[in-house]
Amino acid sequence: MRQLTVDEESAGQRLDNFLIRELKGVPKSHIYRIIRSGEVRRNKGRVGADDRVQPGDVLRIPPIRLSQQAEEKQLHPAPARQFPVIFEDDAFLVIDKPAGVAVHGGSGVSFGVIEQMRQARPDAKLLELVHRLDRETSGLLLIAKKKSALKALQDQFRERETGKTYVALVKGAWPARLKVLDQPLHKYLLGDGERRVKVTTRDDENAMHSVSLVKVAARIPAPAGLSDSLPQGLSLLEVTIKTGRTHQIRVHLSHAGHPIAGDDKYGDFELNRQLARWGLKRMFLHAWRLRLKHPVTNAPIEFLAELPEDLRSWVPTPVEKRD
Repeated sequence: MRQLTVDEESAGQRLDNFLIRELKGVPKSHIYRIIRSGEVRRNKGRVGADDRVQPGDVLRIPPIRLSQQAEEKQLHPAPARQFPVIFEDDAFLVIDKPAGVAVHGGSGVSFGVIEQMRQARPDAKLLELVHRLDRETSGLLLIAKKKSALKALQDQFRERETGKTYVALVKGAWPARLKVLDQPLHKYLLGDGERRVKVTTRDDENAMHSVSLVKVAARIPAPAGLSDSLPQGLSLLEVTIKTGRTHQIRVHLSHAGHPIAGDDKYGDFELNRQLARWGLKRMFLHAWRLRLKHPVTNAPIEFLAELPEDLRSWVPTPVEKRD
């Protein structure tokens, strides 16, 4: 049996979210089971998963056996790794995530950015992902160092108060008049359990409201050897998402007939093979600019992450800051 005392920064959190963060490695299903069964007690009384905890609350937690997967993680922790830091203070930090690295472990991935950073910063009291990026997407990723900052930043993302702009290279000539993609999305699973997303109708009961704003940054001629495959060349786009749905940009652009170069899920697979021979070995999608309010001071702040070297060679001039 163990006891946890709720600290000031956790004031108002739901019990289930508090325990998920505190009991790392314990499956969520098990956490909900011990709450429902009454084995978790708050100040000696029963408590529900959606009850809000307060500073000074004493939570009694029953003995918990970690899953085999969690035990393996403890025996074989993620290798420590530092990532390029664009900004850091006492509340949060912003890193430039490289492509090919998952943000967290799971779904066949043993570890990701957050597990590696925790190993590299053993003295950090808290490191939590504020949001996510696809594994093959590079660019700006926020990590909270305080629970209060985590809540404040996630509230901004949830209330759509942030400005998230990506740079994408797509097939063909994107029509300049097509500036708003307001199309609902539907998540589904393939036969092997892999997640996919598609554009759906507004009357679909599982439809998720999804809006992407598109601006053409540059027209790029096809490399000489690809002119037959790319008669209209390529378009460099700045895409600002007003909603943060899974694979939103990838699906919206592909559905419009202009898939992202190198996208192995929703792209033009034959073109991807040809682009790979010309040096594009990954999906050309980069989280470039992020605007938000500082979680402590509430002051507006902006972050930029330059295109990584493997993408820069495809762009005639650097993508510069624009309003």
